[in-house]
Amino acid sequence: MPAVSFQDVSKTYAGPRGALRALDAVRFDIQPGEFFGLLGPNGAGKTTLISILAGLARASSGRVTVMGHDVVADYAAARRALGVVPQELVFDPFFSVRETLRIQSGYFGLRANDAWIDELLSELGLADKAGANMRQLSGGMKRRVLVAQALVHRPPVIVLDEPTAGVDVELRQTLWQFIARLNRQGHTVLLTTHYLEEAEALCSRIAMLKQGRVVALDHTANLLAGTASTMLRFKTEQTLPAHLAAQARVTGRIVQLKAHDAAEVETLLAALRAAGVKVEELEIGRADLEDVFLEIMQGATA
Repeated sequence: MPAVSFQDVSKTYAGPRGALRALDAVRFDIQPGEFFGLLGPNGAGKTTLISILAGLARASSGRVTVMGHDVVADYAAARRALGVVPQELVFDPFFSVRETLRIQSGYFGLRANDAWIDELLSELGLADKAGANMRQLSGGMKRRVLVAQALVHRPPVIVLDEPTAGVDVELRQTLWQFIARLNRQGHTVLLTTHYLEEAEALCSRIAMLKQGRVVALDHTANLLAGTASTMLRFKTEQTLPAHLAAQARVTGRIVQLKAHDAAEVETLLAALRAAGVKVEELEIGRADLEDVFLEIMQGATA
């Protein structure tokens, strides 16, 4: 039985110019114990899909289950099996951190949950903030509390919707160490993120959405193997000639050009020399998930 199952899920919104299809027959399963990544550009439908999974929105058609429980027909059981960390910083300004977690425990009928709350506070670097009012916390600390709230009932499925957006490096490391430990203990993790290096490092399997459709679904290693295996990375102050610029990814002074083999590397270097482009700090490395993502998004068909 899959931990999470999306079965031909579609979502249509009524708009001033007619119906807007946010999701189009999305179908995939996430197996128990998987660390699964859901990637896509803004507006691809990721948050809509998670909202349907969490019961915050209703699919126009299709079915979603969590640990075998239908999110509509068996909402309470599905929600108990799910811990969701939302993108938005949503908090009650009238309670301390510990009170917030105790109240969240009560929503799931949990009493005497302080031992687990203490462990969450410690693991997420919140122990010294336990008595602080939520209004007094920084944005990063509030996000830590949201993570603790999602985990307070020990759900078998953890959903992280952009959990490290706008937070410091220390929190990222703390969060990923803790989540990776829970994953090793058998928790299923569904992650959406714009930090593709995180997805590459953490996720064993990835689905990519574009305009509400799944355009890639495979093990991370297979996705990486399916694109150009070599990348030239270098810095230059000069403008690339048009035929090279068309295939390059340029970020400020950093240029990346993809090549499939050593012969193509030599061809690209010769073209740069012929164009008089001065190359600095040249590196030749393997393509990463960002390269795969851009290649799929620029030419994807479902």
